[in-house]
Amino acid sequence: MESSPLISAGLPVALFIIMIGIGMTLTVRDFRQVAVYPKGMIVGTVAQILIMPLVAFLLATLLSVPPAIAVGLVIIAACPGGTTSNLFVLLARGNIALSIVLTVSASLITILTLPLFTNLALAHYMGTEEDIVLPVWKTVGMLVGIVLVPVAIGMAVRTRNPEAARKAESVVSLFGGVVLAVLIVVIIYGVRDQIWDLLRQAGPATILLNLAGILLGLLAGRATGLTQRESLAVAVELGVKNGTIALMVTLTLLESSAMSIPAAVYGVLMFPIGFVLAMYGRRIIPASTVHVAN
Repeated sequence: MESSPLISAGLPVALFIIMIGIGMTLTVRDFRQVAVYPKGMIVGTVAQILIMPLVAFLLATLLSVPPAIAVGLVIIAACPGGTTSNLFVLLARGNIALSIVLTVSASLITILTLPLFTNLALAHYMGTEEDIVLPVWKTVGMLVGIVLVPVAIGMAVRTRNPEAARKAESVVSLFGGVVLAVLIVVIIYGVRDQIWDLLRQAGPATILLNLAGILLGLLAGRATGLTQRESLAVAVELGVKNGTIALMVTLTLLESSAMSIPAAVYGVLMFPIGFVLAMYGRRIIPASTVHVAN
């Protein structure tokens, strides 16, 4: 299944709507609170934007995955946290303000870093004989249009009409989940003749990437002196990715179904693993701690 007109046109529109939903979760107070104690934002952003793609390169090399799968693995690793990461942090009793700011900050920085890591992966794994290059400025322009602009719109809606934003936020989050589910089904159907072979090739590396992100978040939080709630927020942000951005890059810009497989597999696996992490958070963090912090 190569990129269809429906995916080429519909996926950016869907992602635009999803990012408006992220914007509607943000207030100036969220930024002020994290700005006063920026350590969590710095640790989380560096781990998410820089270390996770390097972990993907390492896993792809160690596991000797096929070139297209390796590129797809780096792309999903270089993506920011997903729209549902804030929900998982809330369930885990983590620091929700930090989670929201990490989602947005990583989404904005991704505008520059995602094309960089994608082209590094293409050059390293596909070789110069493959005429596949991610157009940097076209990608930057598209990401600005579907990340920066809709987040600003969402924040403006929240400022002008907080009640309407709260009601729309849950609908947009549900819409994001439905879009990702539909994309996964379409991708699997498109490569149905190769699905088991592709899952065998991409599955282990994808699972390890997800678990590595969560473990990295928890360990980085402990090593840098973050609170348990902050560490959980970082771990969730590293583990729950915005798979829709990865699918947009692989399907609409690179037009490769094989490269989209890691994002599709990741999109399925991150939910049950995320719920396990949420249950872990609820066991180690008393509810009274959350109420006091809020």
